[in-house]
Amino acid sequence: MLAALMIIVAVPTQAQTAGRQVTLDEAVGLAVSNNRDVESARMNLRTARQQVREAWSSVFPTLDLDLSYTRNVSVASNFLPAIIFDPAADPDELVAVKFGADNVWNLQLRAEQPLFRATAFIGVGTAGRYESLQREIVRGSLIEVATRVKLAYYAALLADESVRLSENSVRRVRQTLDETRKMFEAGISSSYDVLRLEVELANLEPNLRRSRNTAAAAKRNLAVELAVTEMDSIDVVGALRDEDADEAVATANGRVRLAGVTEDSAQRTIDELVVLARENRSDLRQLRYTEQLRQAELRVEQSEYLPTVSLFGTYSIAAQQNGSPAFFGSSGDQRAYGRQVGVSVSLPIFAGFRRPARTSQKRTAIDQVRTQASLLSDRIESDVKALYEEVGEAHSRARAQKFAVSQAQRGYGIARAQYREGIGSQLELTDAEVALRQSEFNYAEAIHDWLTAEARLDQAIGIVPEIENVGSLALGAQ
Repeated sequence: MLAALMIIVAVPTQAQTAGRQVTLDEAVGLAVSNNRDVESARMNLRTARQQVREAWSSVFPTLDLDLSYTRNVSVASNFLPAIIFDPAADPDELVAVKFGADNVWNLQLRAEQPLFRATAFIGVGTAGRYESLQREIVRGSLIEVATRVKLAYYAALLADESVRLSENSVRRVRQTLDETRKMFEAGISSSYDVLRLEVELANLEPNLRRSRNTAAAAKRNLAVELAVTEMDSIDVVGALRDEDADEAVATANGRVRLAGVTEDSAQRTIDELVVLARENRSDLRQLRYTEQLRQAELRVEQSEYLPTVSLFGTYSIAAQQNGSPAFFGSSGDQRAYGRQVGVSVSLPIFAGFRRPARTSQKRTAIDQVRTQASLLSDRIESDVKALYEEVGEAHSRARAQKFAVSQAQRGYGIARAQYREGIGSQLELTDAEVALRQSEFNYAEAIHDWLTAEARLDQAIGIVPEIENVGSLALGAQ
């Protein structure tokens, strides 16, 4: 049914030809591409992906190069006992001895490869959990935005329908007023009949202006969701009056069929929808990912008790030379080389009570997330059942209002024919026009409520067809 609404092309009215017309699919596509809430969530996902790369860096080897050159303007001296150089010297006598040369070079190349570092390997998994959480947050944001766009789109359609119905009412009353004036001039009707219609027309014209303003505001609200800078440039395609409530989506046997839930649009019972919602609701899935993330963080804290083992190797060159600087000395006699390899083991012994306290905090955080998930699961069941019933009620109301519209149209036709023949009163015609106007608007409102309830039910279940179809592209995959 939603797909049918997207391809309906209504007869253009004055209000509809003012801006760029978008279908429901196009509106959701624009929101997926441009909405600022979605873009913010995508940025967080890109940050999470880089954090995964950062976590992997802790298990790869590291290679560091240190290179330095020092020019001693005056070589530092240390005082040593003179007896070292002259056995006959006074034991208390000191001699200033210079250590170093005018030019000093040092180079060290160090490589290290972690052999066992539990925090590093667990940290990679933790970063992966965080990326999964951010990806689900993007999906949830897409569902939220798509639903808001659909609701705004339906609100714009309802506002357009209100404008159309108001215009029809004004046209009918004006036509009746013209005929009544002619009948008054012919002595068939009274001046009171003319006065009553003039008052009714005067009351309808401000309502028409209000309806047009409401329609313009609804389209501006839609433009905000689509991140369109020119807010008055968006118009919607379709008309609620073209929706046929007899093409039942909610059926009388207590089952509901949701477009896009399955490829064959299989019907599902309310209990099946609750199970489906608990599997697909983004906020509940986010809590599950959060629980996994907290468990990974707990393992990181527990891994602090384990040792770390690394393999390292260094290569160094040192050179000193007096006079004008020559890079690392002018000969091999002025250079010294060093090469070392080894294994480094670090075992934490005691760090106060920091680790036990942090471990306890992580366990408490896990219990808290589980409690939130349990509460949300119950709320999901309540939401789905309430919206399921709302869809059925709105659909039944739409079918009833469709019959009311046909009866009101028939009644208005009879009242108008009798009035023109002089066997009916103007009051009866006015009452018939009011009944027709109200029944047409009630039908449009029932269709709007039906579509809105279905969109909200899709959101409550966690499967929005327009979002499921875009796949990884909507997540900002690069």
